[in-house]
Amino acid sequence: QVQLVESGGGLVQPGGSLRLSCRASGRTRNIYTMGWYRQAPGKQRELVAQINSGGSTYYTESVKGRFTISNYNDKNTVDLQMNSLKTEDTAVYYCNAKDNVGLWLGSWGQGTQVTVSS
Repeated sequence: QVQLVESGGGLVQPGGSLRLSCRASGRTRNIYTMGWYRQAPGKQRELVAQINSGGSTYYTESVKGRFTISNYNDKNTVDLQMNSLKTEDTAVYYCNAKDNVGLWLGSWGQGTQVTVSS
């Protein structure tokens, strides 16, 4: 099992930036991908961005060009740099990890709230 701790959410005006960080601990050697997900009120949780052990990334269409996922400094930490934030980015953001066959390794925690509002 992998434990995940998210941090970095907050309140920001439209057009602003936030950086989220997720640190994994426990059986991290099984991690193949780490991803950021979000769930807005009344909506299903969706994958926002993910990065695999080879450095390949995926972004959902709505955040391409605005968000950047990275694990440059530590393979067990994944950051999400969010620029040009929009009100529709408001959600609770979660991170999670999968192994190389797509099985979840972590449990869904409390996440971190991101609110984009003027």
